[in-house]
Amino acid sequence: MLLLLLSIIVLHVAVLVLLFVSTIVSQWIVGNGHATDLWQNCSTSSSGNVHHCFSSSPNALPRPWPSVQATMILSIIFSILSLFLFFCQLFTLTKGGRFYITGIFQILAGLCVMSAAAIYTVRHPEWHLNSDYSYGFAYILAWVAFPLALLSGVIYVILRKRE
Repeated sequence: MLLLLLSIIVLHVAVLVLLFVSTIVSQWIVGNGHATDLWQNCSTSSSGNVHHCFSSSPNALPRPWPSVQATMILSIIFSILSLFLFFCQLFTLTKGGRFYITGIFQILAGLCVMSAAAIYTVRHPEWHLNSDYSYGFAYILAWVAFPLALLSGVIYVILRKRE
């Protein structure tokens, strides 16, 4: 049982790390000497050093949106709450009880990150045809965090507390 709890906690922390990295790192869209995240656009020199960064504006291409920012932040908040609730329920839940609240919050975190990545994907379909830009690793990490968050949420719902 201890090994199962440890593996669930490791999975949850891995999801949290993926969510934090995908939200913070400036690699959602890359190309033409530009790297864009949810917060700003950065220009890089030919040697790869960051030349200057500016806050996203309506004229900037590609442009992040407040809905993507909000859902990514919500996914982090739900995942942190889920981990906190797991530890609370671990010590207060009666024998045989299920971790429903923890699982629901983790599933909500997964749905929020999926919504953010989907909105970012479908907002401007012309990016798919433009070979100058490509999706960066932070965007991919957001998509990887989605099934892992759902998986951990389902595990929490199925998990029963034993003595």
